[in-house]
Amino acid sequence: MNIMLFHSTYGLRPAVRAAADRLRAAGHEVWTPDLFEGRTFDTVEEGMAYNDEIGKDELLKRAVLAAAPYSERGLVYAGFSLGASVAQTLALGDARARGLLLLHGTSDLAPNVSVDGLPVQLHVAEPDQFETDDWLSAWYLQMGRAGADVEIYRYAGAGHLYTDPELPDHDAEAAEATWRVALGFLESL
Repeated sequence: MNIMLFHSTYGLRPAVRAAADRLRAAGHEVWTPDLFEGRTFDTVEEGMAYNDEIGKDELLKRAVLAAAPYSERGLVYAGFSLGASVAQTLALGDARARGLLLLHGTSDLAPNVSVDGLPVQLHVAEPDQFETDDWLSAWYLQMGRAGADVEIYRYAGAGHLYTDPELPDHDAEAAEATWRVALGFLESL
């Protein structure tokens, strides 16, 4: 698979590069665009402040420009938290998208969005302060109405960004389970 992997609000940190290497070791081609142009952050608050400074439209523009040269190959869009939101937006707007792998995050759906059986897999903590039960239920129904084929995996007791070993949220057992299931998902596409 050709995978476009977007970073979280912390920026393009070592955990994102390690995830890309893990995917490459499984035989996938992976790109990790730096939407923050070299900036990384130590806290969610710092990252969100920078994200607010550049704005959603600019962030999506950067993502589209990063993906455009490869989209004709049929990309799997993937991302961590904020990057998952970006990945979802791009995948739902790309008729050639092969799949969508969401780690720790989702996004609003554009009105009248429609996809034809797009495979989607979401991995999220339970509970998750950014992905509440009510939100996830509504998101799941909206994705189904849009035509996506959605699987959701919840990890009880894990922190929001539990796959990043450098963050307090890290949960090694949940992270390994996530990667095992995610790699199987990618192999099925």
